[in-house]
Amino acid sequence: MSNSQTRAQIIASGLVQGVGFRYFVYREAAALGLKGYVKNLYSGEVLTVVEGNKAFIEDLFQQIKIGPSHASVKKCIIEWEQFKDEFKSFEVRY
Repeated sequence: MSNSQTRAQIIASGLVQGVGFRYFVYREAAALGLKGYVKNLYSGEVLTVVEGNKAFIEDLFQQIKIGPSHASVKKCIIEWEQFKDEFKSFEVRY
């Protein structure tokens, strides 16, 4: 495993639920070859847990900060974690 493999948790807040946000993240992450999941939180935020190449995760983070056209992302934070090789694909969780 190369050192460029890492893991991150990304939390987006603002108008991020009910606007196709999870599917937007799913499409972006899948296109980048990343693994993990995205889900809505009860707080109204969207959580993305992602593993893969650090540069691709950074690309995904930039896309999440923008969001799909109907979203309004007010705040987006990323926390880097140890790579766990936990996921086989990227999915939307409910």
